[in-house]
Amino acid sequence: MANLKEIRNRITSVSSTMQITSAMKMVSAAKLKKAQDAITAMRPYASTLTELIQNLSGALEGDAQNPYTEVREKKAVLIVAITSNRGLCGAFNANIIKKTRQLMTENYANQKVSLLTVGKKGSEILAKTNQVVSSHDALFDELTYSKVSEVAQQVMDQFEEKAYDEVVLVYNRFKNAATQIVQTEPFLPIVNVSETETASSADYIFEPSQEEIVNELLPKSLKMQFFKALRDSFASEHGARMTAMHKATDNATELRDQLKLTYNKARQAAITNEILEIVGGAEALNG
Repeated sequence: MANLKEIRNRITSVSSTMQITSAMKMVSAAKLKKAQDAITAMRPYASTLTELIQNLSGALEGDAQNPYTEVREKKAVLIVAITSNRGLCGAFNANIIKKTRQLMTENYANQKVSLLTVGKKGSEILAKTNQVVSSHDALFDELTYSKVSEVAQQVMDQFEEKAYDEVVLVYNRFKNAATQIVQTEPFLPIVNVSETETASSADYIFEPSQEEIVNELLPKSLKMQFFKALRDSFASEHGARMTAMHKATDNATELRDQLKLTYNKARQAAITNEILEIVGGAEALNG
């Protein structure tokens, strides 16, 4: 059995760790509320805009087709992997990296795959594949639409220049503080839904013209979709970290209680031994 000093040191160490994890949990909970409100308010607008664009672009014919709706043979694919800049958030980053590697080896095994990473954790690990063409880890330092739209525009330009035939987003979709869903979402080309019932039932009056409206709104819709993915990931990160730190605090509390019990038992045993030694010595003197 470890001596009393070693046990006391372990109790002090575990207690300090517990204070840190508890503080991190509270910080993540505060940030989560703001991030959750932002993504919850943004989703209806983004989904409605995307649905509208799909309906309108699907009705375009001939030369009016937009370059972002062009479906080509999949020779080169760009995967945008969105992770976090910091760890201590459970399997949040590991799930994205695992899904990205699965897409590379299974879904796009016969295509030339390139990676664009957002988040230091993903950049550090996926860089080992030698397929990362660019990293934008600074986006999460100040997550604003203007900065995100610049990156989205770069991806859109590369698709238009036919550097890539398909672009896919891989990120954690926020459901609640305890649940994050790994999402694989097509980004480019825009999927037309003109043949679906939803699209056929839509009836619009266009002013000035359908082509001009689509050409104006489609880039904005794509940038909004990209921004929504980062917002989702940002909220998911704080939810995952809050849950992980909550579990870590509970585990530290349990370990501290066990160490205190072990310390008390060892201390009681030491006192009992001292009493026995004193009684034995007294009896020896009396004899």
